[in-house]
Amino acid sequence: MAKQVKSRQRVTDHGEVFTATREVNAMLDLVKQETERVDSRFLEPACGDGNFMAEILRRKLEAAKKRAIPPRKRKPLPLEFEKQSVIAVASIYGVDLLIDNVIACRNRLYDIWYEEYENICNNEINEDCKAAVRFILDRNIVCGNALTMKCVDENGIEIDEPIVFSEWTFIMGSIMQRKDYRFDKLLAGNYMPNALNKKKKRADEYTQMNLLSIVDENLCDEGEFVTSYVADYRRVQEHG
Repeated sequence: MAKQVKSRQRVTDHGEVFTATREVNAMLDLVKQETERVDSRFLEPACGDGNFMAEILRRKLEAAKKRAIPPRKRKPLPLEFEKQSVIAVASIYGVDLLIDNVIACRNRLYDIWYEEYENICNNEINEDCKAAVRFILDRNIVCGNALTMKCVDENGIEIDEPIVFSEWTFIMGSIMQRKDYRFDKLLAGNYMPNALNKKKKRADEYTQMNLLSIVDENLCDEGEFVTSYVADYRRVQEHG
């Protein structure tokens, strides 16, 4: 069993106690259907070194393998799994106050992804895709304060820079679109996007809303939307 405490000092300074594996799985089983969707988005506002996110990614990669199996076949197609696995990685977000946790979380998720990628794609491993996944994790796992929604520097000092998250979407073939949004604006709650307004009558049917599902691209004049890029999914890192 993984340690729940790194040191007493960290508990004293930051209240850092990691959730045990048994509790992680029990909690995720409450939303089991969502954890088994490749593209469902999850945000962990105090992610630590990734206990929740690691298990979410494992479940999503299992779903990615199933989606990559063509009819009447038994094995996933390597290229299709590659794309589905990128979607799985790109749908997971995290924030933590401590840079060592952030780095550990990014590396942990990358290792989980790469183990499956190497196993399935074998001789078809693409170096650009590996770099793209690293880049996506760098953008999705942020060193910051989820309460103030501001970034935190490597010394643990909050800076006057808002947390920005990227929404990653395949729009055509291998083309992926990245849209950046300010976290504080996403959670401001002072606007009603068209997409959400249309669903308002059915709101009671939903028990959970994904982090970025409330965003509408028409809100850019309000300041919620920051910027957008389009590129081949293996080259998203070219737009830093």
